[in-house]
Amino acid sequence: MGGGDADSASPIGRAQMGRGCCLLETAGVEASAAPPPKLDWLPKLAEIKLDSCLIPRCGRMNVGVAHSEVNPNTRVMNSRGIWLAYIILVGLLHVVLLSIPFFSIPVVWTLTNVIHNLAMYVFLHTVKGTPFETPDQGKARLLTHWEQMDYGLQFTSSRKFLSISPIVLYLLASFYTKYDAAHFLINTASLLSVLLPKLPQFHGVRLFGINKY
Repeated sequence: MGGGDADSASPIGRAQMGRGCCLLETAGVEASAAPPPKLDWLPKLAEIKLDSCLIPRCGRMNVGVAHSEVNPNTRVMNSRGIWLAYIILVGLLHVVLLSIPFFSIPVVWTLTNVIHNLAMYVFLHTVKGTPFETPDQGKARLLTHWEQMDYGLQFTSSRKFLSISPIVLYLLASFYTKYDAAHFLINTASLLSVLLPKLPQFHGVRLFGINKY
């Protein structure tokens, strides 16, 4: 029945259908024959100079640097050879003190221990911030180097090394001073000054508000 209805369509209907097809074909030809739009804005775009201040800082690449850390202070003690350099510097300090004629062996060991711990206390537990430009909204400004290390993660290899080294130096100083009372008290106080700030319980703690800002 459907085929008979299509065959028996009136001439007027067939004419209207044919006219519609012709209109669609004509519109397609006109659309395809239309000229492409003029790209007058391309030369103007080429004349625009991008200002560096418009580029977001977080999107910049670390060009010319040897690291990809947001804050290099967090990984500096994990660098290759840094532990060896640390031991060599302590050894050089001891040799320099030994070369001074009027220093006895116990005095040299006590001075080595005290100077080492004093430098460690200043650089790890007193000086705050970072010499690098960091996008952390100034958070590192309130943290010491020890608190920035390994992003605050406790008991890492670097933290263990820096905690064991003053203990080893303390034992050597105590042995070579023959556990003299005066040297023992000085070396013990010096050791505690660098061991207590390393405890996790004192992470970020400022006793009596000292060195808070």
